Amino acid sequence: MRSIHAALDALDAAVELLGAADIEELPAPERFAAIERLESAVRRQVAVSHEQITHLDRYEGCPPIPIVLADVLRISRAAAKRRVSDAEQLTPRTTLTGEALAPLLPETGKAWEAGQLDGEHVRVIQKFFRELPGHVGPVEIEKAERTLAEHAQAMRPDQLEKVADRLATLLNPDGKYSEEDRARKRGFLWCGGQRPDGMSVGKLVATPQLRAELDAVFAKLAAPQPDDLRSHAQRQHDALSQLVRDRLGDPKLGQHNGLPVTMIVTTTLQDLQAGAGHAVTAGGTLIPITDLIRMATPSYNYLAVFDGVTGQSLWLGRSKRLASADQRIMLLAKYRGCTAPGCTVNGYNSQVHHATKDWKHGGTTDIDHLTLACKCDNLVVENDGWATHQLPNGQTHWTPPSDVPLRGGTNDFHHPERFLPKDDEKD
Repeated sequence: MRSIHAALDALDAAVELLGAADIEELPAPERFAAIERLESAVRRQVAVSHEQITHLDRYEGCPPIPIVLADVLRISRAAAKRRVSDAEQLTPRTTLTGEALAPLLPETGKAWEAGQLDGEHVRVIQKFFRELPGHVGPVEIEKAERTLAEHAQAMRPDQLEKVADRLATLLNPDGKYSEEDRARKRGFLWCGGQRPDGMSVGKLVATPQLRAELDAVFAKLAAPQPDDLRSHAQRQHDALSQLVRDRLGDPKLGQHNGLPVTMIVTTTLQDLQAGAGHAVTAGGTLIPITDLIRMATPSYNYLAVFDGVTGQSLWLGRSKRLASADQRIMLLAKYRGCTAPGCTVNGYNSQVHHATKDWKHGGTTDIDHLTLACKCDNLVVENDGWATHQLPNGQTHWTPPSDVPLRGGTNDFHHPERFLPKDDEKD
């Protein structure tokens, strides 16, 4: 068997050779055929990469494979998870006892391996099966997968989508969906981050029950008022905002990570005085200072203010095992999220972590010795040999075990302003 290093060296050499080649040497009609061959080669490389992903082993002391893969390849964690999921569906599998299993999408996997499919083709086929109702039998599913894989090799993804929609209607002509089918599709997601104007776009797939509940609420809270210039969509947005705002801080919601369920916002004294700039929530959302001032109502309970020059914050020492509420607020304000390098978990979903020495080893619960870590990263420190310590600038440095293929360091993900030039560095 050829060495993987020798194969990669040969691939690098071939890519160099290809990059130096002149496609204009070919007659014009043949250039499209050359690009088609190149596209097929690229797709085959992607398929090979996905197949190799199935052979990755989890290192002791490592986070889950998608997280490691994202850092090593410098891709988003969502993309890494998608690659792992694709590999599980498109490549042969092996049971814990060593028994070989066919891919979950066997015909699609064959076309994928041959370089006939693009990632968009795969997404169309995956969506088709994700939305198929549970009453469709295995024989029909197998035939459908074979049909879509065959058409995918001769169609663009947008054309394949039309075929998939028609096939879905054929397999479920009466449009029957069970309660389980509907529940499986429910969800709400933000579509990316905030836009430059601060606005956000979300996608809601609501169950019949939620739709009915919202209809009842909107009938009251979103009803047009005299001289109301708002559109129907704007009134419903404002009604939803009122509905959530009225619940924030409600004792009936209990607590989350030791704090009431409410917004935790941080800003600088300088921005407050100027009435400009942005505050940041523990969820990573930017709020214009003008909105922050307008929001100063009983529904918003916690505002942490830092000196914008020195970064000075509260000092609170405690001998208790659990950090006090005010310490948690300042930690959320200071770090905004998990401090492990590259981690994207926001502050609301992070835990207090003893950065210098764990509590059970004699660490103190003083604010300068505390930081934030998500549940996963907290566990790798406690169980898998990672180490953390505080730097003089207040940031938390993470050091992995020597045999873990990850770089240590600090996390700037929740602080994108650190990558921007300072005022005295601007032209």
